[in-house]
Amino acid sequence: MQFIPTPTKKLFEPRIHMQEIDQRDRELLGALQGELPLVSTPFAFIGQTIDMSEKEVIKRTERLKREGIVRQLSAQFDARALGYRSSLVAAKVEPERIDEAASVINAYPGVSQNYRRNNDFNLWFTIAVAPASRLGLEKTIQILGDEAGCSTVRSLPTLKLFKHSGGDGGEGQGTEDGHSDEKYVPLTPLEIECVRLLQRDLPLQPRPFDALAKNGEVAADELLAAAKNLLKRGQIRRFGAVVQSRKPGFSASAMGVWVVPENRVDDFGSKMSQNRAVSHCYLRPTYEDWPYNLYTIVHGRSVDECESIINDLAIDSGLTEKQALYPTREYKKARINLFSPEAEDWESAHGAKRAATAVS
Repeated sequence: MQFIPTPTKKLFEPRIHMQEIDQRDRELLGALQGELPLVSTPFAFIGQTIDMSEKEVIKRTERLKREGIVRQLSAQFDARALGYRSSLVAAKVEPERIDEAASVINAYPGVSQNYRRNNDFNLWFTIAVAPASRLGLEKTIQILGDEAGCSTVRSLPTLKLFKHSGGDGGEGQGTEDGHSDEKYVPLTPLEIECVRLLQRDLPLQPRPFDALAKNGEVAADELLAAAKNLLKRGQIRRFGAVVQSRKPGFSASAMGVWVVPENRVDDFGSKMSQNRAVSHCYLRPTYEDWPYNLYTIVHGRSVDECESIINDLAIDSGLTEKQALYPTREYKKARINLFSPEAEDWESAHGAKRAATAVS
């Protein structure tokens, strides 16, 4: 029997209202959320567009970050366009071992989100592996499942994306959102180093790209040139501020999973995507023990409201085979650190361990 969990305080407590911002802050936020100019003095450039001094732009941005309104200033990458492969993964773990299993899975640097959910498939995580991975996505998932002691592991990559409106329903830094691999152009070693730098929080000083490049292997002008090329190729979606969501009261979310006839997937995916309560809609593969192929993420002010939204979608669509999955514990939520040495070290260690086990 399906049950609706009592949400954990960490996941579902109401958002704290942030200090009210003035009109000048709003103008600055608008500029920061747009395309941050890829020039040596971007804050001076922004100041010219909104009639604000460079010093005030930096000072106000610092305050907006302290108050949690601006989370980060950096490049937002399309990781699939960088060659990353990714998937949502559902796993079954004995309930008494789930915390231990989650800790093993979290140790892999390519895991961006990891939740316990109200289902026999009780551990759900998103994972991405770099294009140079020797193990590959499927082998990495297998190793994680084995080491975490999962009885069943199901890879659920995006087969088709119907809707992605950003926000918390996404799965990592563009790692699991169904973007086309046609954008993929192999990166040069210099470009990889630039990606490592450009994903960092931009220093709040007059010449921030000089600060990023300081003591590194890349000069500031090379960093800016690479950023422009990556943006032109679609590998950087945008360079700007990541702003905290300020929608009041939306403190619960549900993953609605649906059994949709294969020949009607496009119809139902398009229809559900038109519902304003649906922030994300994906097509994923099925298994004998998991027949659900269409996934919708909805947000509400409570679990009851999310449940009502899922039920309304069922009535509107006429679909009857469904489940509403709720996160009952958050084990991990982080941006992927692209091309990280830590991921390479993890792969080297676990690849060698597997090889040694196979020989013995």
